[in-house]
Amino acid sequence: MGARTFVVVGGTSGLGLAVARLLVDEHQVVVFGDVPAEVAAATDELGCDGAVCDISSYEQVRDGFAEVVERYGTIDGVAACASMWAGGDLGDLSVEHIRRAVEINVLGITYLLRESVQHLHRQGHGNVVYIGALALAAPRPGIPVYRATKSYGNSLVDSLAEAQHSNRVKVMQLHPGPMPTRLQERVGAEFLDEVYAMPEQVATEVVRLLLLEPDDLYVSGERVLRADGRW
Repeated sequence: MGARTFVVVGGTSGLGLAVARLLVDEHQVVVFGDVPAEVAAATDELGCDGAVCDISSYEQVRDGFAEVVERYGTIDGVAACASMWAGGDLGDLSVEHIRRAVEINVLGITYLLRESVQHLHRQGHGNVVYIGALALAAPRPGIPVYRATKSYGNSLVDSLAEAQHSNRVKVMQLHPGPMPTRLQERVGAEFLDEVYAMPEQVATEVVRLLLLEPDDLYVSGERVLRADGRW
């Protein structure tokens, strides 16, 4: 299909930045982030476009996507890499921290997927890849809020994938294990497995899914897991 246009949400650090790096040489890339200085640093490094976008604001998500379409005409894929960590016992988390985690991991992802799918259907093709978490595979007592909010995203993507009724719009999700990223630094070393994948390794799979063409085999709803450095 030649050069395409991709939006990488949470593309200023960690896995999102690694995804953008893999795409930028051959495609138009727009990174979304909620910190202006970080968006500026990422766009300077990559030589791509960027937008300051707090996904907990529907208006910012709507306007961000509209600007990409106005400039490039289409959005061929969206990598939903933005996430907020909320670790610790429920009673130890502040009300403000809980609220913000829900705003980003639940409301923000809902707004993001809503706009993504609507734009892809208008143009008749495109791929969405939601980044979940391997923590969903089994109960993790130390992260009840984080796991609950990521479980919401998992459920939402499952339902959206079934609702597309078309191979041309694919909605998929990837659940990596712990990686040495900025989010992982906030998490703490106790949550990092002894054997783990680097963001650059996981990014190759995100990009593979983003680059699937409209006529490729039906994979909407595909769930990919990566943990302990192995598929």
